[in-house]
Amino acid sequence: MLQNIRNASQHWLGKIVLTVIFTFLIAGVAVFGVEEFFRGGSSTAVATVGKTPITAEAVRTAYQNQLQRYQTQMRRTLTPDQARALGVDRQVLSQLVTEASLDQKTHDLGLAVPDTSVIRAIHDEKSFQNAQGQFESALFYQTLQRAGLNEAMFVREQRAVIARLQLAEAVSADLHVPEAMRGAVHRYATERRKAAYLMLPPSAAGDIAAPSEDALKAYYEGNRAAYRAPEYRAATLLVLDPTAMAKPDAVTAEEVQKVYDQEKARFGSPEKRTIQQVVFPDDAAAEAARKAITEGKSFDAVAQERGADGKDLTLGTLTRAELFDPAVADAAFGLEKDGTSQPVKGRFGTVLLHVTAIEPATVKTLAEVEPEIRKQIALARARDGVDKIHDAIEDQRAGAKPLADIAKERDLPIVTIPAVNAQGKDPAGQTVSGIPDSETTLPALYRAEIGGDNEPLRTKAGGYVWYDVTKIDPAHDKPLDEVRDAVAAGWREAEVSRLLQVKGKALAERLDKGETIEALGIEVGVNPQDGEDLARNQTKDALTVDVVNRIFATAVGKAGSAASGESRAVYKVEAATMPAFVAGSPADKTIEGNFRTALADDVLGEYIAEVQKNAGVSVNQAALRRAIGGES
Repeated sequence: MLQNIRNASQHWLGKIVLTVIFTFLIAGVAVFGVEEFFRGGSSTAVATVGKTPITAEAVRTAYQNQLQRYQTQMRRTLTPDQARALGVDRQVLSQLVTEASLDQKTHDLGLAVPDTSVIRAIHDEKSFQNAQGQFESALFYQTLQRAGLNEAMFVREQRAVIARLQLAEAVSADLHVPEAMRGAVHRYATERRKAAYLMLPPSAAGDIAAPSEDALKAYYEGNRAAYRAPEYRAATLLVLDPTAMAKPDAVTAEEVQKVYDQEKARFGSPEKRTIQQVVFPDDAAAEAARKAITEGKSFDAVAQERGADGKDLTLGTLTRAELFDPAVADAAFGLEKDGTSQPVKGRFGTVLLHVTAIEPATVKTLAEVEPEIRKQIALARARDGVDKIHDAIEDQRAGAKPLADIAKERDLPIVTIPAVNAQGKDPAGQTVSGIPDSETTLPALYRAEIGGDNEPLRTKAGGYVWYDVTKIDPAHDKPLDEVRDAVAAGWREAEVSRLLQVKGKALAERLDKGETIEALGIEVGVNPQDGEDLARNQTKDALTVDVVNRIFATAVGKAGSAASGESRAVYKVEAATMPAFVAGSPADKTIEGNFRTALADDVLGEYIAEVQKNAGVSVNQAALRRAIGGES
């Protein structure tokens, strides 16, 4: 049954219904309260589908799990506002409503999943199997315990998941993809075109006079948003950085010597050996091969007799730690160069080992690594003192002491930012330097207000950043006089594009009337080019994707033109070819498989929408906001 579950997970509905159980459980994110998801309770339902409620606990759990996945992928913490902007709350509610809709329908239809199916599904789940592929009850119970679940809770939800999938499979099974659709897809994907074209450069637009004041004003008014100044903020940052606080010179020679003696292996490279290995079926065969080697036969000859090629023969150049079989490691590192071991009883059979090269271990001298050790000790001390300084600064902040005064008193760096936008640029368009962990600090600056009480930010280095917004320059339209040069450049670019469009259209019309592209090329001073074997949505030589797609939108024998960056392509479609459609061919079966999945998604989506329409869906927005922490 779980094989069917895994197959179903290839389309979006399967992913939805599997998320609640194995993704949440096995991924270990149940720490956010999975047990409450199953417990239910007396809390007000956030939503109902028919008579099936969606509890606040279920929403809270699913929301936290989804939020955790986003934060893991983005490698940063998301604020509630950022999560809402990403639509996490809407995604979670939609997912839960879909699951509740399927639960309601399975209940209405009287569908039931027998115990044997649930047991089989649990036994087939690889997460509960040992290395031999057998279900292991101890592993099963340990996993449930870590997730805060008991057997009854897990079985109940697993039964619901199987019922949902059975219903979904019944709705979408054995869908037929019409041959006409498959043929149309085949023609679209395999059609190839040939076109001759001219690429008109910007210079082909001719001389362009400077714009009049009225033309400049009209262009500015029509494109005012392009010359709008973004919001800029000024801020003061107090940075507590362990790296900057570290004082390597204060570390004594005795402390350096102690660390070096304790961690000497870290300051060098361990011995490595190039090892060959031949595996034998039993001890007797290994002994016979060892005897042959002592009598003069080479190790390579013995390996060839066993059918081992060079790739299988050599384990590699490895350290002792890289050999996970202790018996093999001990034997290999007890040999001399070009030595062959006695038969070794390894984890995967009896083996003979041969060492072809030895790279001795190396250790750097104390003088070579002393600066590194001093920095290590100093940084560790600085990090140990960070929290104490943090608490002291927080006490001073509570007393309304300015950041500049705190920094001066504690000899900490203060960073003054005159102006920065949300993208980290100054008004000149340059990146503002000196902002610690800018991907975290900048959004915080743009959430803060002047005079606000802001929590310090934790940095990746283990320190803190306190910040005060001192000025906000709101986004505004720049006056024409301030951006006149940029507006003039934009007007000229637009004028070049307009003139090229006019010229391209005129040339295309002349091609349609029978003039040759070679003659037009001579006239405009551009060499004609041939575009052969053009495929939809693919670039070819100087032709962009947009130009290629315009060629496919033009009838064979007709001409057209299309923008291509700052240039413009003028083309004539010369031919279109495509291989014959053969029903039942491998290509046709691939198309059928892909579109069967797409049709199944459409059918399931329509079915779920109809279920929700008939059952009725109600959402308590206030309860939803409370469940995800939107209000107290």
